[in-house]
Amino acid sequence: MDELTAVDAENAAQLVEFWEAGRIKAGLGRTGTVTGFGNETAVPPVAWAFGDEPEMADRLLDLVLDGTKTATSSAVWSYEDDGEPLPQKGDLSIILDADGAPRALIRTSEVEVVAFEEVTEDFARAEGEGDRTLASWRAGHEEFFRRTLGVGREFSSEMPVLCERFTLLYPR
Repeated sequence: MDELTAVDAENAAQLVEFWEAGRIKAGLGRTGTVTGFGNETAVPPVAWAFGDEPEMADRLLDLVLDGTKTATSSAVWSYEDDGEPLPQKGDLSIILDADGAPRALIRTSEVEVVAFEEVTEDFARAEGEGDRTLASWRAGHEEFFRRTLGVGREFSSEMPVLCERFTLLYPR
């Protein structure tokens, strides 16, 4: 078993504390877990930060916290390359800031996979980035995908994009 660094231990403690407060505020009690109905309250949900740079993580998190950003998109290939399942409707996530501190609890409300060129104006507006237009979304996300796609992957307008809408359950 790997040892946690001091920073990791601090972030892990913050995550558990945030989850305890967030699940209560969101009405996710422990009764279901105790009686065997489910495990959504047993352990904190997956925690992640937006983007690939600290500034981006904080900027996009701020948009979630102020209610502007209610959707996010990812390259499906990134999930495949990392061996991770795609998010599903009902999934809970904790959004981290650039320092790894938990700041928002969200629930995925809708998931759709479409070609990059099929992302809609409505979805671009829900992402809340730039001037919230489809043209701005396409320019920003093409640049991001070109920068972050894995080895052997190249951006194309036909590439599969995960379009995920979410609801903010608990801000911090």
